[in-house]
Amino acid sequence: MADAGVLERRAGTPRPPEPPPQRRRQRRVVLIARRALTLTLVLIATFAGGYLALVSYTDSKDLSVGEIRVSVSPGHRGAIDLYVPLVDWGARFEVIRLPVRLRVDLQTVNRTVAASLAEGEPLNLDSVRTQARDALAGYLKMLIVLMVLGGAALGLLVAFAIRSRAGPRLRWTSATAIGGALAMGAAMIALIPPSEPINSPQYYAHGPDIPRALEAVEAVRRTPGALDEELNAQFVGLARLVIDPGRRRALAGQPVVTVASDLHNNPFGLNLLQTAARGGPVFFVGDMTDRGSPLETSVVKQAAHLGKPFLFVTGNHDSDFLAHELASDGAIVLTRRGRLMPKGGYGPLIYRMKDGLRVAGYDDPFQRLSAEDFKDRYDNTPDPAQQDAFTHWLMPLIGKVDVVMVHEPALIAPALTVLKDKPPSRPLVFMVGHTHHADLDIQPGVTVINGGSVGAGGPSNLTEHTNIGIARFTYTLVPSFQPLAADLVTIDPGTGSSSARRTRLDPDTS
Repeated sequence: MADAGVLERRAGTPRPPEPPPQRRRQRRVVLIARRALTLTLVLIATFAGGYLALVSYTDSKDLSVGEIRVSVSPGHRGAIDLYVPLVDWGARFEVIRLPVRLRVDLQTVNRTVAASLAEGEPLNLDSVRTQARDALAGYLKMLIVLMVLGGAALGLLVAFAIRSRAGPRLRWTSATAIGGALAMGAAMIALIPPSEPINSPQYYAHGPDIPRALEAVEAVRRTPGALDEELNAQFVGLARLVIDPGRRRALAGQPVVTVASDLHNNPFGLNLLQTAARGGPVFFVGDMTDRGSPLETSVVKQAAHLGKPFLFVTGNHDSDFLAHELASDGAIVLTRRGRLMPKGGYGPLIYRMKDGLRVAGYDDPFQRLSAEDFKDRYDNTPDPAQQDAFTHWLMPLIGKVDVVMVHEPALIAPALTVLKDKPPSRPLVFMVGHTHHADLDIQPGVTVINGGSVGAGGPSNLTEHTNIGIARFTYTLVPSFQPLAADLVTIDPGTGSSSARRTRLDPDTS
């Protein structure tokens, strides 16, 4: 009877009230957020597992020419890097859409193959390329498998570790981990194959090794079948310099000019310029200072002795005072009226170097004037009248001059259009600056060289993140003036990493 009373009392106990709708909605939002957070954590773990596989997996492959080491470095502009640690230089082909660099390092060289090359024996490039292609394909297949497995494993581990009654079901978290891993694999398959032909390499080296890189590039460029020989040179490493030259003119022994501009009162750039010039000619295309004031001039006028000779035209940051000081110190200062003489007045419009190279220069329309307290003039953008004035100055010189120095590229734009419609019968080279970016423009009969900024934009432009840049111009005067090559060298002042690109300018007779 007592038990019946208890049951009766329990039956009469009122049920707890239902939570209000607002609280139910809050609980639902919290539940959804918890499930979303769980899935997000699983995805993060999945991608982390794939990333660890990506950065940690390396492989070595034996080819007939030596041993290569293959690895992937994420977080860079997509490229294939062929690198030779033995000589500390390489070639970069920016043909991968995924932001990773597929790096192929030549670890060892087969001495038998190198000796055969030195003795003039040909190398079976087709066989080497097939071996390299198979080695890279095998590496990438294994890398993709390891990324998928690594991502799925870590994602599933996290899914099991954080499962809860209030979270999403295990089958959903597991599916998220596996799906994310497969998506990474699919992205690798779709984006890592080269998106365009593997050509137009960018050669790079570190610090003082840049000249060796350029010499190696020249050894490659002298041979027919540029890409094959570039790959040959990379795989054989030190033996690349014994490859038989082709029919293109060798650059050894030809005259070279160092081209620089936009020092902007950065004395550190003078040391680099002196090293690059090696006592040879220097053509400085404006903006040696920021205001051209006497204080700045006293710092940088030592540049007049960095080249033999040192040719100069003013930029919009230079002044008439700086021009006169440099002329007095022995520099060859060129203007639209002729060479500025050390004691004032003007000499010939065309300066002829000892080897016979004919050079003219055009002073910048916006150079600062000492009479105006070196103030900034106008907006530094040439107007049509100034462009026309340059074009009218240039036209009578066509065929009589080999090199024209002018600071502002925009000033010569209309003249380039005229020359494109009617190419000159003799080669003509323009040397420009102002943009702080190295560039090379080629049109029939005309070459425009911009070495960048040798002063990295100058101390007053620290936020600009400008690379240090110079150019080297190689030419011949036998039997007549002919540009042979332009080397563009850039250095990141923050990291010290360097790149060098050589472009042949003479006709390819191979």
